[in-house]
Amino acid sequence: MSAAALSLFALLLVVAVSLTSRLNVGVLAVALAWGVGVFAAGLKVEQVMTLFPSSLFLTLLGVTLLFGVAQANGSMAAITHAGLRLLHGHAAWLPLLLFVLAGVISTSGPGAIATVALLAPLGMGMAHRARVPMLLAVLMIGNGANAGNLSPISAIGVLVLSLMEQTGLGGHAGAVFLANFTAHAMVALVAWALFGGPALRHAPVMTDALATPMPFARQHVITLAVGATWVAAVLLLKLPPGLTAFAAAALLVLLGVGDDSAMLKQVPWAVITMVCGVSVLIGVLEKTGGMDLFTTLLSQLATPATVNGVMGGVTGLISTYSSTSGVVYPAFIPAIPGLVAKLGGGNPVEIALSVNVGAALVDVSPLSTLGGLCIAAAPEGCDVRRLFRQLLLWGFAMSVVGALFCQTVVPLFVR
Repeated sequence: MSAAALSLFALLLVVAVSLTSRLNVGVLAVALAWGVGVFAAGLKVEQVMTLFPSSLFLTLLGVTLLFGVAQANGSMAAITHAGLRLLHGHAAWLPLLLFVLAGVISTSGPGAIATVALLAPLGMGMAHRARVPMLLAVLMIGNGANAGNLSPISAIGVLVLSLMEQTGLGGHAGAVFLANFTAHAMVALVAWALFGGPALRHAPVMTDALATPMPFARQHVITLAVGATWVAAVLLLKLPPGLTAFAAAALLVLLGVGDDSAMLKQVPWAVITMVCGVSVLIGVLEKTGGMDLFTTLLSQLATPATVNGVMGGVTGLISTYSSTSGVVYPAFIPAIPGLVAKLGGGNPVEIALSVNVGAALVDVSPLSTLGGLCIAAAPEGCDVRRLFRQLLLWGFAMSVVGALFCQTVVPLFVR
């Protein structure tokens, strides 16, 4: 078997293991990259090691360190608590507020996983007391968090934009964010209409809703001020988000409003390991010619006219079981230019948006991280088995919805 075929087999093996095992596939990907690169392709060890995405690693680490401070010192919890108190006990507004609050927090930097981990226990507990259908609460939290997940200052948004930049598809941050936001807002609206949202307009006022306030302390105010300055520097002055995030995180610790040990514990090392590990294997794939084989395989599934929908559906099905940010994005985005060349047509930016949206829409599946976090946060008295089944069916349905959205709506964001 040629080195190109072996490297493609290694990638497919990583995808398969990500669907069936709890092993962090970033570790496996690096091991396979070493084996295929050195022993099959004749690369030197140093050549394989230079494939490590150091720029991406520093960017992801910097952004997650900054929001690790905000998470550890209670700033994100204070924002969440204050947002939920805005309801004044009116249950009818709870689904909308959960979506908006999750979207705002995720957009501002932490990303979907950290947002759901923070908001799900509070939001689902409040929804249970207000007799809001638990499925509706979960879908609002999950889709709201994912709606903001690809902002240019969120950890996963930075990842996707970096991958697109490396692939020659840079300069489309607005389209990346808007396409993803629109898709999740649309399905959240459908979920609200299908799963009890209209009936909540007649729900009674909750007199005990978050009766105890959580005041903003000194560390919260300083953290929000530094965070807002960082956002402005990235968006207005075009400063690098990762390196400036290191500076902002260091400042917060030096000011005494953050603890470096607690900050480091909040960093999603598992996700960073997956992303960087799979990226190393993708580098070997490109050097050995395996990427050419991969794009040939993908091109057999689609035509220039159907490639958006096909990519949205395929990445959705894989992402139902696998990691969207750790496996799907690093594996599929680099393959887009070669896929377009093999098909003889297709808009590479549209295909990239289709990968982004198709993979993300299914993420409230209980087999994905977001759905799993919500299942774990289910309040006492909730029928967890029923909720699991409902979310599983929703996740599979979203692979079809994602394909249709990518085929019909995504082109509107590129014109």
